Amino acid sequence: MDPANLIYENGTLSWPGGSARAACGLAGVKTDKREGDHASPAGIFPLLYGFYRPDRVAWPKTDLALTPLQPNFGWCDAPDDPHYNALVTLPYPASAEVLWRDDGLYDLIVVTGYNNDPVVPGKGSAIFLHVARPDFSGTEGCIAVARDVLIPLLGLLGPGSKITIQA
Repeated sequence: MDPANLIYENGTLSWPGGSARAACGLAGVKTDKREGDHASPAGIFPLLYGFYRPDRVAWPKTDLALTPLQPNFGWCDAPDDPHYNALVTLPYPASAEVLWRDDGLYDLIVVTGYNNDPVVPGKGSAIFLHVARPDFSGTEGCIAVARDVLIPLLGLLGPGSKITIQA
């Protein structure tokens, strides 16, 4: 079976055979995404690999490469840092988002190939597919779906999967 491709548009994430309510960035979807603008980037991006909280989620069935999250994992969001838009170990000397969260939003994370090849300082970082807040309020720029949607959706993803984000 070919890996699924996802499409986010107008509050819905769809894939072959299904769809679900989804949240995007608080500022909507933009073609000119910048660090800290609270927008999701418009475009087509590969779904690269993922993380899961092993204390909260059993190893999800997926063909994507998965790594168990550790409490010291972070994601650098400092545009002037050489590790901008990359996994880092906390504590980290520059600004970095904590991936081990109490609220459950990052219990499952799929990393998108946004601004990673090459990384452009200030163009935006940490664009993930992850668990949505219960009220589906906007994200910092990620796409988010309900946990009970994301777990089986991972089973459809694998090398070659992409996400299209459109306004």
